[in-house]
Amino acid sequence: MDSNKLVSIIVPCFNQAKYLEETLKSVLDQVYKNWECIIVNDGSKDHTEEIAAKWAKEYKRFSYVWQENGGLSNARNKGVSMAKGAFILPLDSDDIIHESFLENLLPVLLNNQSLGIVSCYSKFFVEHQSNIINELKPKGDNYKYLLYVNQLIATSLYRKQCWEEVEGYDETMKKGFEDWEFWLSITKRGWNYKIVPEFLFYYRKAKQSMLVDTINNHFESNKEYIFKKHKELYVEDFENCMTVLFHDLKTYRASDIKIKNSIEYRIGKLITKPFKLFKRK
Repeated sequence: MDSNKLVSIIVPCFNQAKYLEETLKSVLDQVYKNWECIIVNDGSKDHTEEIAAKWAKEYKRFSYVWQENGGLSNARNKGVSMAKGAFILPLDSDDIIHESFLENLLPVLLNNQSLGIVSCYSKFFVEHQSNIINELKPKGDNYKYLLYVNQLIATSLYRKQCWEEVEGYDETMKKGFEDWEFWLSITKRGWNYKIVPEFLFYYRKAKQSMLVDTINNHFESNKEYIFKKHKELYVEDFENCMTVLFHDLKTYRASDIKIKNSIEYRIGKLITKPFKLFKRK
């Protein structure tokens, strides 16, 4: 294998055994064959180890490592630290890449040394890959497009050199958005990214997932962390930053007013009022 063109695919796993084989098969089916796949079992309690060990035994390009649960960033860093390739592709253990993913994306990095990351269009599906519920067409090519919205999916191809420069994924970010912070850390150093306008990635949409939990419970705190960690970028973009933040405040306030003026809210308030009076006595 030519290590200069070798892609190391990192598959962190945490209790997603029922989808793991489908994910690994999408790796095995790649048209581009110069790759290795490192499966990192992040302390799963299901039968992830059984499946991962089987694939590592059957196919020499797959390897497997188990570790105590350390979180997604930690598991990705573990895999990348073991990688022999000059290029890295993180792939969550319930998602799927098109068979032409590497064939179409790798040449983009090989032919442009100013690019650190290359990504693509995505399709979101429920249960079966054919059941598409949404599509994502990211934009931009530099950090300015990443300041307020994460344009890059976690499963984007990047140079291992970039990971080394930023010292890996931020392991303190255990509640999501670690990929967004990672892309900002890379691109603010001068690396550009490119979006290939083809649907080559399939994201499994689950009712319960880390992303769902992040959006519902940790959205504001994670965003605050990113803003503060990279404050020089937001100070530089101060006028636009204030516009975005106050727009968000207005949106939240309008939503809150709408809820409080709804019939359901008023009925609920009337129902609970006697209990509040009772507590005061």
